[in-house]
Amino acid sequence: MEGDIFSSMSDATQVDTKVLQTFHKSFMQVQDILDQNRLLINEINQNHELKMPDKLSRNVGLIRELNNNIRRVVNVYSDLSSSLVSSVETTSEGESRSNGKSNTKRFRPGVAAVQMLLCYPVLKTLELNC
Repeated sequence: MEGDIFSSMSDATQVDTKVLQTFHKSFMQVQDILDQNRLLINEINQNHELKMPDKLSRNVGLIRELNNNIRRVVNVYSDLSSSLVSSVETTSEGESRSNGKSNTKRFRPGVAAVQMLLCYPVLKTLELNC
């Protein structure tokens, strides 16, 4: 009985670590894309203010690149969501096997995963650790 409890705790810790790594990687990708978008938007605004025909025509390509970057952000968040659902399902299956009962309760992500979600925007802004 004790072995089952400790093995399921170990599995949950591994899942939490994997989830956190996935969150971190995804948020870093998104941040890189958003930084790139900021530069694109600045250039688009400058080109618009100059009202020079060649600069305005360049904006067409820049706006397309901006739209593609937005699609990339959506895809990263979609992949992140799928990954989270997959890890939650894996953990829920492990819990139901370890206690011999079907798990009808809703799985709640580990505290560490929730802290990461809540702290990440603040961390990025303040460059601190939770």
